[in-house]
Amino acid sequence: MAVAAISVLQIGVALTGTVAQYAPVTAAGVAATAAGRAVGIAQTAGVSGQRVPVTALGTTIAIASAAIAVGALVEVASATQVVTKSAGVSIGVALTAAAGAGDQVEILLIPN
Repeated sequence: MAVAAISVLQIGVALTGTVAQYAPVTAAGVAATAAGRAVGIAQTAGVSGQRVPVTALGTTIAIASAAIAVGALVEVASATQVVTKSAGVSIGVALTAAAGAGDQVEILLIPN
């Protein structure tokens, strides 16, 4: 199944650090840390001082750091990827599967 995105709410976040496209982002404008909170997923890459669109509600594309099953809760794996939830904060639910690291996965965002 192809990944897609249906943004219900997209916000502009002023970056205070470098962020990759489809990376989990904090309200402070930096890439989210592993197992931490994220206000949403950056839709474009950017550097400190730039304002980027961030999907905060709806579905979005994210990059998997490992295999993810459809329906699995996901959390931030690293500054650029998501992974099946283990002990961190749930940021979404996988709507498509990822076979392995680097795959795009569609997630339904969970406000956290």
